[in-house]
Amino acid sequence: MKWTSLNELREKYLAFFESKGHLRLPSFPLVPINDKSLLLINSGMAPMKKFFTGEEIPPRNRVTTCQKCIRTPDLERVGHTARHGTFFEMLGNFSFGDYFKEEAISWAWEFLTVTLEIPGELLWPSIYENDEEAFDIWHNKIGVPAERITRLGKADNFWEHGSGPCGPCSEIYFDRGEKYGCGKADCRPGCDCDRYMEIWNNVFSQFNNDGRGNYTELVQKNIDTGMGLERLACVMQGVDNMFEVDTIRKILDTVCTIADKHYGDSKENDISIRVCTDHIKSSMFMIADGVIPSNEGRGYVLRRIIRRACRHGKLLGINHPFLCDLCRVAIGENKGAYPELQEKQDYILKVISMEEERFDATIDAGLSILSGLIKDAVEGGKAAISGEDAFKLYDTFGFPLDLTKEILAENKLGLDEDTFKELMKAQRERARAARGNISGWDNTAKGILEGLDATAFLGYDTTSCDAAKVLAIIVENEEGTASVEEISEGECTVILDKTVFYGEGGGQIGDIGSISAEHASLQVTDTKKTDGIYLHICTLSDGILKKGDTVTATIDVERRAAIARNHSVAHLLQAALREVLGTHVEQAGSMVDGEKCRFDFTHFAALTSKELATVEATVNRHIFAGATITMTEMPIEEAKKCGALALFGEKYGRIVRVVRMGDFSTEFCGGTHLDNTAKIGLFKIVSETSVAAGVRRIEAVTGTGVLDLLCARDSLLAEAADILKAQNPGDVAKRAHALQGELKEVRRELESINAKLASSKRDDVLKNAVAVGSIKLAAARLDGMQLDVARSLADDIKASLDDTVALLAVTDGARINLIAVAGKAAVAAGAHAGKLVGAVAAITGGKGGGRPDNAMAGGRDLSKLDEALLGARDILAAQLG
Repeated sequence: MKWTSLNELREKYLAFFESKGHLRLPSFPLVPINDKSLLLINSGMAPMKKFFTGEEIPPRNRVTTCQKCIRTPDLERVGHTARHGTFFEMLGNFSFGDYFKEEAISWAWEFLTVTLEIPGELLWPSIYENDEEAFDIWHNKIGVPAERITRLGKADNFWEHGSGPCGPCSEIYFDRGEKYGCGKADCRPGCDCDRYMEIWNNVFSQFNNDGRGNYTELVQKNIDTGMGLERLACVMQGVDNMFEVDTIRKILDTVCTIADKHYGDSKENDISIRVCTDHIKSSMFMIADGVIPSNEGRGYVLRRIIRRACRHGKLLGINHPFLCDLCRVAIGENKGAYPELQEKQDYILKVISMEEERFDATIDAGLSILSGLIKDAVEGGKAAISGEDAFKLYDTFGFPLDLTKEILAENKLGLDEDTFKELMKAQRERARAARGNISGWDNTAKGILEGLDATAFLGYDTTSCDAAKVLAIIVENEEGTASVEEISEGECTVILDKTVFYGEGGGQIGDIGSISAEHASLQVTDTKKTDGIYLHICTLSDGILKKGDTVTATIDVERRAAIARNHSVAHLLQAALREVLGTHVEQAGSMVDGEKCRFDFTHFAALTSKELATVEATVNRHIFAGATITMTEMPIEEAKKCGALALFGEKYGRIVRVVRMGDFSTEFCGGTHLDNTAKIGLFKIVSETSVAAGVRRIEAVTGTGVLDLLCARDSLLAEAADILKAQNPGDVAKRAHALQGELKEVRRELESINAKLASSKRDDVLKNAVAVGSIKLAAARLDGMQLDVARSLADDIKASLDDTVALLAVTDGARINLIAVAGKAAVAAGAHAGKLVGAVAAITGGKGGGRPDNAMAGGRDLSKLDEALLGARDILAAQLG
């Protein structure tokens, strides 16, 4: 039994099962593909559920993987013990109706005892108590003595999850030695002590459970095995837990170096060291797989993990951003098996850095308020804080509930979680109501489609097709959605056996056009697609259309060409963005129609003017190059080998359509395109905005859309010339420059007046100043004051009173503007105007920030302004320590 690194163990396992005829698949993303039952992949078999159920055909009947997994139910326990972690890797070998128990058991034993050279006498198999077949294999074919084969009951060794496929398990335990045992004579696998550690689990999926406790044999029996890579590494490296494993220990040691702590010296420090070590791995892999910090779903899981690591860093005395330094080490230890980590390193680090900075801007204020709540609860003899207070911490300061609960638990306090959940539910319902009803067809309508064959799509090669047969006509009437035999007026949905109309999908809008029959004509106003069936949304113009009629379907050719220009340029745009910004850029959504191209992509900051100009020039250069656009169907593995980009999270079949534009862009795509980039004409970016944290959006126009844009801007320029009294549009800049000079003079006069007004208000503001430690805080609400006057007042206070912090709230009856300044002595004492104004603004639902001595913010909720100003004292006190 030889010491083996974690990375070497992973490769040994995968290579071993490749030698047994298994197809090695890369780890599936942590974000489940077409599976809404899971937030994140949490086991080796989770991404392959549909292979086991028969819903999809696996690429081979024998598969082996090392799957990235995230589990967070016990997040608050991570760090408190050396056993809990959020991220782990699961080794697995799978059989879909191929081999069964004998091969699975034999190969498991061979890998452990021959490949890894683990002494057989240290391995103890367990079987389901009634599984005589497994016992026979272990005892008579492998040669394990009967007394070393443990029979366990249904709770331990029978896998099932409700109705469906299920079966017995056979686990393999490693004997760690008597020093880990309980000392009992009957100590063996299944005992609660730490002596016997499960390292391998074979699940024999051989029965079907009807949900009522009745089991029948499956025709196709499957094998699902799992072995935790970190747990196996513990065995092979002779260490007690996963934090001691080589690659993870390097991350842990880096935490210790940054914090200047020694692991093992302090129980409290060890908890925080383990939290930071585990959480940076989870964060790194989640971001690489497309998860972005947010307040919902898996984005919220990521935010909780990053912010928990931030807080434990502070508990270790790390008072500067450190997670990126830690992440670089984690990437270095894992990039061999997961090269995407290195490819996306800049992006991963930027996302982590932004989230760490965002949390740092609010954590001081949040912790200060929570400390006050804890103090009040303790002094008042309360056992818990209110759900309202916890919700305010979450809603205003971004404090995850778990973090609040963890800090309360450290202080032996509870939380009214029911009230918190009620407030969260009310907030979600308000958001849902604001979004409105965006659902599609009801179940009745979907039932009409059952039994219909998929529509043959001919629209890649032609714009019109004859002899298409009407398979169904669907209408909405008083009874709901119904299938009818004929229609003589109004709107309907028509399903044909073949069509040239593109059904909305892949970010491309559906086609419009016409359907004509011998006795009817219809205008197609939209086209949708569901499960391969194309739905033509129509208005009957004339005659009567009957089910079974033969029709001619013709698209709006000019509109299709405009859509194709915008879709083809979206591909060039993605390639240009990756060239200019980096390969971390991935498509996060798109919408192309006849008017514009809208493209969403992952990036951590707004594009500069120079970057936008470079992207635009790059796209136009490839348009003018007149590159041939080819569309080819090929096996997905071949497509990947030629470097085709796939949409993250999209599920593709075995055969995919690859769109190539010269040597510049190659992507998976089922949309309609031009045959040459030159036909795009011209490309112009109209806007670049933020969609969500870490996601940007570009809107652009092509072809005649650029001409329309130029015409609109010419009209705007002419209108501006008229307003400015310029003789012609070319004089607009000259006339604007002259007006600027006139305005400057007016501003100088206003500044003089404002200074006098500010001086008159100075004493009123300062008379209510309060002492906060060694400095003073003057917070005042100035309703109706001009913002320039308030700025002059704030600057005057900062310049003349070194030991004073001023916080001024200017309102106009609807909006709130907050100004904070700090004198030199106040800054030296720890005051930070930017963090102060940001935290105060957050209480009113706003945001902002700035320098330690000067900052501004905007607020939203006037009803909370007085509360926010009152809270400024506690926030400032927290800064001063």
